[in-house]
Order: sequence, then C-alpha cells, then structure tokens
Amino acid sequence: MKIATWNVNSIKARLPRVVEWLGEFQPDVALLQELKCIDEAFPRMEIEDCGYNVATSGQKTYNGVAILSKHPIDVELTELPGDPSDEQARYIEALIGDVRVASIYLPNGNPTRNEDGTDHDKFIYKLGWMDRLYDHVKSLLATEDAFVLGGDYNIARNDDDVYDPARLADDAICRPEGRSCFRAISNLGLTDAYRTFNTEPHRYSYWDYQAGAWQKDNGVLIDHLLMSPQAADRLIASDIDKTPRGKEKASDHTPVWCEISG
Repeated sequence: MKIATWNVNSIKARLPRVVEWLGEFQPDVALLQELKCIDEAFPRMEIEDCGYNVATSGQKTYNGVAILSKHPIDVELTELPGDPSDEQARYIEALIGDVRVASIYLPNGNPTRNEDGTDHDKFIYKLGWMDRLYDHVKSLLATEDAFVLGGDYNIARNDDDVYDPARLADDAICRPEGRSCFRAISNLGLTDAYRTFNTEPHRYSYWDYQAGAWQKDNGVLIDHLLMSPQAADRLIASDIDKTPRGKEKASDHTPVWCEISG
C-alpha cells in the first residue's frame, strides 16, 4: 500500500495538478490538506473518475482535509478529539483495510508573539492542538492498530530540516515549544517514515512562492508520515516526490510518501 500526504493549497486551484499526479504516481491512499472548500464543493466527481473513493472534512475558505483511496474508506473521525468547540477542519481519520490513516493539517501558529513579546493566541492554539494530538496518539497506540498519521505538521523537527535556521528561529515551525511537542508525540513510539530511509540534511517538502525559494531550494521539511510500530514493521520505502512542485500553478508543498507491505 502506497500512502502519500500532500498539502494542495486549494483543491480547486490545484485540481489539474492533483488529477495529473494521481494518474502518474498512483498512490493507494492520498492524504490531502488545505482544501479551502466545504465538503459539498469538493470536486468529488473528478477524483472519483481517477479511481478513488473520497472522504472530506471541509471548511469554507480555510483549512480542510481529505482522504482519497482506491479501497473502501470507513471514516471514524472528522475532527481531533479533546475540544468540541474547535470548528477548524484539520483532522480526518479512517480505516482502509487493516490500516488506520489520518490526514492532519496542524495549525501554523504564526505570528508567534504579540507586540509585548507574549505568546500570540495563534501560537497558543497550535500548542494546545498538539497536546490534544498527543493524547489521541496515546489512545491509538493502545489499540495496537497499524496506523499512519500523515500531513502538514507545520513543524520542522530540527535545524537540518530548514534552509536558514537563524532566519526562521522565531517562526512557529521552529520555535522550541512546538518542536518539543512534536518530539513528545514521536517519542510515544512513532516512526518517521521518510527519515527511516533518508538521513541527509536539507531535504524539503515546502518552498515559499516568494523570492525564488523553489529555484534556490530554500525550503523546509514540515510534511511528515508518522507510523505506529505495527505499521513501521511493514514499512518498505519512503521518499519525497518533488515533481509536482516544479509544475505550473503548483502547490507550495510537494507530496511525501511511504509504502507498506500488505
């Protein structure tokens, strides 16, 4: 089973690229983020014509996550547990065969500080969301299911995942508090699929549209596939597919993928 995660940065704007990629790359499961549309506006017909079932948790203009699969999708959650008042569409979880998957769009968290230097509400929300994810991962691990939590985590794990650590030191993707939360989640017993096979520094999944970042390879690695021990035991490959980022009208992210044995 080939599982990929991709922040598409608007499914409507990126639909030709998504359809093209699905046809060429042929993932069994695609975890999409930042749909920027409500469920009813998702281009379901076009995706289904590519041979995929679709499950979405959408939101007008912002956020939104989806699971595409060549196999039946049994949706279990359309929001991250722990805060019923949270209306942001950032999490969807489903069973596909004997593998549980989730598409995650973790809050960005910028700006991180108010003018007086105190933490901004957006950064506080990000850390709170990560605390909820930690609790949920603990509950998932207790099931002993094989699971893959893929998405735009908006966290660069360390300075090797950032093109200019000094410049981004106070960015929400690099603040030590967020990195500590991410490390705590990983240390529950999860495996980073990409880093299992790729240990070289400065391999990226996101490049800003500004200042020729793509052309200069000024990127960050913030898209991750975290796996339970039961899924990691079946992991046979993982990499970053940079092809879509070089296309016209591309997303600023590119897919990260893994393959697990049946």
